[in-house]
Amino acid sequence: MMNINEHLLRTFEARPGEFLSGEELSATLQVSRTAIWKHIERLRQEGYEFEAVSRKGYRLVAKPDKLDVEAVLGRLHTRVLGRSIHYMNEVDSTNNVARELVQQGAQEGTLVVAEQQLAGRGRLGRKWHSPKGKGLWMTLILKPRIPLHFTPQLTLLVAVALCRSLRQITSLPIGIKWPNDLLIDGKKISGILLESSAEEENLNYVVAGVGIGVNLLPDDYPDDELRAKATSLAIEAGHTMDRSEILVAFLQELESLYDIYHEQGFGPIKLLWEALSVSLNRPVTCQTPKGLAEGTSLGIDESGALIVKLQDGTVTKWYSGDIQFSS
Repeated sequence: MMNINEHLLRTFEARPGEFLSGEELSATLQVSRTAIWKHIERLRQEGYEFEAVSRKGYRLVAKPDKLDVEAVLGRLHTRVLGRSIHYMNEVDSTNNVARELVQQGAQEGTLVVAEQQLAGRGRLGRKWHSPKGKGLWMTLILKPRIPLHFTPQLTLLVAVALCRSLRQITSLPIGIKWPNDLLIDGKKISGILLESSAEEENLNYVVAGVGIGVNLLPDDYPDDELRAKATSLAIEAGHTMDRSEILVAFLQELESLYDIYHEQGFGPIKLLWEALSVSLNRPVTCQTPKGLAEGTSLGIDESGALIVKLQDGTVTKWYSGDIQFSS
């Protein structure tokens, strides 16, 4: 049975552009006018826009941009990735949901995608801003046939697939910042968080979380600090983007590179990553267990570590951390 919100939407959709009074709606749905007001407010929180005029009532002006899963599946030509999609309106974290699904026997390629995350997170436990209907907040379940110590390579693999697919669709100058961010002119548009499960040296599975700022506008960011560091595809392109098209392109590119990775190893992925990187041959700093380290980034090694020439001439490798570009 439909709930009151669904009944309300059906009523408005049956009479597009018309004002419907609170009295008429309460009689149609057999609830009080106060209840009608409360449910319209809830729909507004879901992204629906209503115009309210005294003595006229309410008029539905705009609907939220909800991801069309059927359209995604109809356009998708992968063998494995995204063939099973768990679409949710609101979750704490898509990575958390994906881990639960693995425990229930979910197969490789299963995708969790949500309109909104309430507790999305990035690397180092940082909160990830995931407003409703404005981005792609998703997690893929992967079960790669690789040794455990190769797992960091997968972050770079996902970053390459995402960067290549977004560049193809948007023509924007998107680059990869080691190890897991995508930037446009220094501002972040996407982050990647991989979490793995292993027993001894055996890798059981990886959940690959990806967040993409697709259609956020400046007012969608909660504060000036985040606006200064983050951007979206829509802001940079000057128009909104089709999230379904972006999702399909990413899944198809990732599956293609994932197959190459299993057949040929990390070498081809490494070359693609270096070609797309904005992190190489420039001064960088990183907070390490021994303190702040400074040097010049030279490349990545076969494990995905960043090769850095320190100020004293020593060449070292950074296996994790949040690098900053220095002048």
